[in-house]
Amino acid sequence: MRVAIAGAGNVGRSIAAELVENGHEVLLIDKNPRAIKSDTLPQAEWLLADACELSSLEEAGIDSCDVAIAATGDDKANLVMSLLCKTEFGVPRTVGRVNHPKNEWLFNEVWGVDVAVSTPRLMSALVEEAVTVGDLVRLLTFHEGAANLVEMTLPGDSPCVGLRIGDLDWPGDVVLVAIIRDGHAQAPDTDGTLETGDELLFVTAQDYERQLADMLSPRRGGIAVANLATGTPRVGTI
Repeated sequence: MRVAIAGAGNVGRSIAAELVENGHEVLLIDKNPRAIKSDTLPQAEWLLADACELSSLEEAGIDSCDVAIAATGDDKANLVMSLLCKTEFGVPRTVGRVNHPKNEWLFNEVWGVDVAVSTPRLMSALVEEAVTVGDLVRLLTFHEGAANLVEMTLPGDSPCVGLRIGDLDWPGDVVLVAIIRDGHAQAPDTDGTLETGDELLFVTAQDYERQLADMLSPRRGGIAVANLATGTPRVGTI
């Protein structure tokens, strides 16, 4: 997969290093000459250019990229790059870094952003996940709000502990997509059982969240809204 990253600061370089290690082709773009440190990541391509200009994106061959990541420290620049990549070059996937929480509402499909990543949101979600055993935590909202990715750490007093997964009748269109047990993710096995402390990941419409929470943890039944991002995630992409 070919990925373009605007912003070659600490955040951009860290993302690039991870992607290169995973075998992806990476192009780092920055308009600041001091940010071009090709010796730190020689496996990546480097381009001194302004990612907010059409000519720069053409020079970068942005239309050949599968993903464009706007990771600068300027929200305005991240929005402009995302919009140009999506509308002018048809990049299939755009990811926008949100630096200031007050700007989160702008990072959506109107500005060409498929996935918005907000550090404050991410940190709050991790806190919620750590302290709310038995509460349903909303991690991510898919495109247009049709479905959410939610998580619950199963409490010991849940009526579902010890039950066969295939015998559980989930409400509505709820789908159990993964179980994290002892730090390892696994696909749900219909012949397997749920255990205390399992982290359960579901995809569900918001209308069924309350029923799901009551089913898994009727004494608590809380729902913590801690969105990590909004977008239309695809398997195998960022």
